[in-house]
Amino acid sequence: MSAASTISPMHSFQDNPSPDCGTLYIVATPVGNLEDITFRAVRILKEVFLIAAEDTRHSKKLLSHYNIATDTISCHEHNEGHRAAKLIFILQQGRDVALITDAGTPCISDPGFRLVTAVLKKNIRVVPIPGCCAVIAGLSAAGLPTDRFFFAGFLPKKQQQQTRAIQKLASRQATLIFYESPKRIRLLLDQLMAGLGDRQACLAREVTKLHEEFIRGPLSHIMARLDAAGHTRGECTLFVAGAPEMEKLSQTDLESVILDRMAQDAVPTAVLAKEISSRYRVSKKLVYDTILQIKSR
Repeated sequence: MSAASTISPMHSFQDNPSPDCGTLYIVATPVGNLEDITFRAVRILKEVFLIAAEDTRHSKKLLSHYNIATDTISCHEHNEGHRAAKLIFILQQGRDVALITDAGTPCISDPGFRLVTAVLKKNIRVVPIPGCCAVIAGLSAAGLPTDRFFFAGFLPKKQQQQTRAIQKLASRQATLIFYESPKRIRLLLDQLMAGLGDRQACLAREVTKLHEEFIRGPLSHIMARLDAAGHTRGECTLFVAGAPEMEKLSQTDLESVILDRMAQDAVPTAVLAKEISSRYRVSKKLVYDTILQIKSR
């Protein structure tokens, strides 16, 4: 899995694809168990002119299992930019192409985004063939709220940048979803514990595979389980409960919070307003004005 690229928000795509061009199919493949593929996906992979695969050697097992003899070409994060030109040429000849990655749905923290945007710019049809996605598969069994969720993907590896990223997520009330490698999952748990507190969570590991495992409970429980095991294997998807809904503070409660905080130590008004506003999700201006009123008494 790789971090997705970005695209300028100013770019717009046409919605009337050329009828003379082929179609780029974005085909979801199993994340582990080879049975987790749709009939439509198998048919499309057999019918297209070419399959662009993240790793042709890795995909060979799946294609052989379903007797798919279509030619393949590599398309991964390191060659996706220049590979797009060749695939676009094929599509412009009226031939169809399928894009697959090593596991799951292409473009979701996987290669494919640059190819899709390049193809759309040429007014060529792009069609998704839905199926497996580790995010959705894990979320459905995590035991955390599913009405709202925020996919954070892979956080920055540098600790300072990761800390800032977690701070930005701290107030989100949606279930948070992270991807992480088995080598770094314990470090991520430490960072989340420090930045979010001991929230309810679920670590999904080796989803759909022989050693599939779901560890549910507070972050501290998951950390203890990993420490007891001594090592972690397989791709990890971590689900963490969102921030709890805060009861709306009355003016009296807000003043009480401010007075308690002011009694602890001397903090500049602007800093105190920002701190309380963030913690209780109250208008910073309201907090600032209330602090000034208290100080003027």
